[in-house]
Amino acid sequence: MVERISEYVANGEIDTEFVCVESEHSALSVCVGASLSGLRVFTATASQGLALMHEVLYAASGLRCPIVMAVANRALSAPLNIHCDHSDMMGSRDCGWVQVFAENVQEAYDWVIQAFKIAEHPDVQLPTVVNLDGFTLTHCMEDVEVLEDEDVKKFLPPRKPIYWVDPKQPMTFGAWAMPNYYYKFKLQQQEAIMRSLKVVKEVGEEFGKLTGRRYDTLYGYGLEDAEVAVLSMGSTSGTIRYTARRLRESDGLKVGALKLWLFRPFPEEDLVSALEKVKVLIVLDRALSPGAVFGPLGSDIASLMVKHGLDFKLLNYTYGLGGDEVTPEMAEKLFKLGLKVAEGAKPPSLTGYVREVV
Repeated sequence: MVERISEYVANGEIDTEFVCVESEHSALSVCVGASLSGLRVFTATASQGLALMHEVLYAASGLRCPIVMAVANRALSAPLNIHCDHSDMMGSRDCGWVQVFAENVQEAYDWVIQAFKIAEHPDVQLPTVVNLDGFTLTHCMEDVEVLEDEDVKKFLPPRKPIYWVDPKQPMTFGAWAMPNYYYKFKLQQQEAIMRSLKVVKEVGEEFGKLTGRRYDTLYGYGLEDAEVAVLSMGSTSGTIRYTARRLRESDGLKVGALKLWLFRPFPEEDLVSALEKVKVLIVLDRALSPGAVFGPLGSDIASLMVKHGLDFKLLNYTYGLGGDEVTPEMAEKLFKLGLKVAEGAKPPSLTGYVREVV
């Protein structure tokens, strides 16, 4: 992504400053400085690069820098692997950034445009990550409807920073905070990221009026009467939804698919509403949490069940590590396993790896 941007800059196709650095750690550090100067900032990374940025992720959110970053989700070594899973972002899921996951290239394009408006909103002022599955989306060709420049400029006018580094009006950024103040900064961060829930919906509604493609925190299919639903993020959501549609139309099975666009902040109320009729929920995690009870997404859903008193049965399976995709055949087996559990059968396990379970 940044390589293409550098080409556009070199060819004079876009008027922006492109800064070359020696590492991802430096890349995000430059982004923080540029953002604090009042500029609109974008970068991209993946896998080990995101891991190298880890320290600066917290600085960017703590300094309330509305940076937008695209992450091409890929596996972390060792062993060496350059294919897709969500281990990179799950390792940084609590870094204080707003985080969305795209199912396809069109969504990735659309979310980047929306991400700037979300991040720069006066009520948010936080960095935002747009996740797109590495190789599955980044290295495959898909049709994309590109907006006219003028339409984007109307939707996303120039940034209007609230505070910025200005020698004419000096102020301190990143000051030393003792215990009696540090927690107050962090609570303000928490309040800001929770306010972004409303902003994501507002921006999604506005973007829908512009393009006909409306975005929200999540997208459900067949949930009006589904007894079994599969929850996923990223490109696999298309496979799950395709399988659910086929099983409903050909076999009359009451199954549904739920795609989570917004991962952080976690859209509690929307999930509770979407899952109110489900008897069995199968949560798919594309990352391991070694030694944990559930995976990252599964843990959030388990917490949701406790907090809101939800009584559906929860199955949490890991899948897709290092590019190991879920096929429609595997998805069908998952749905049929869920239907058996809904009828009272005992699952082979509540957790595990999809290929080992079905």
